[in-house]
Amino acid sequence: QVQLVESGGGSVQAGGSLRLSCAASGMTFRMGWYRQAPGMQRELVAMITSGRSTNYADSVKGRFTISKDNNKNTVYLQMNSLKPEDTAVYYCNANLGAFDYWGQGTQVTVSS
Repeated sequence: QVQLVESGGGSVQAGGSLRLSCAASGMTFRMGWYRQAPGMQRELVAMITSGRSTNYADSVKGRFTISKDNNKNTVYLQMNSLKPEDTAVYYCNANLGAFDYWGQGTQVTVSS
């Protein structure tokens, strides 16, 4: 079983930046970030494979960057040019074959 520990959420004004981190207790095949705003479904924000291939939601392309330190089993999400619509609880996800693991979630609030 993989445990995920997230950090880095907070409140920022529009146009600002935040960096999320997620440390996994073990090896994973793929890690990523999802987010869920109130009343909305959880959606993929960005994902990175062990080979560092990345995938982004259209809404964050050009603003967010996902990266991974394989030695530390840690994934990062650098969020720039934040918008109020980025406000949500952000969840770290780790995939290990048939199993998916989730972090506890970290709140990101962007004010206009």
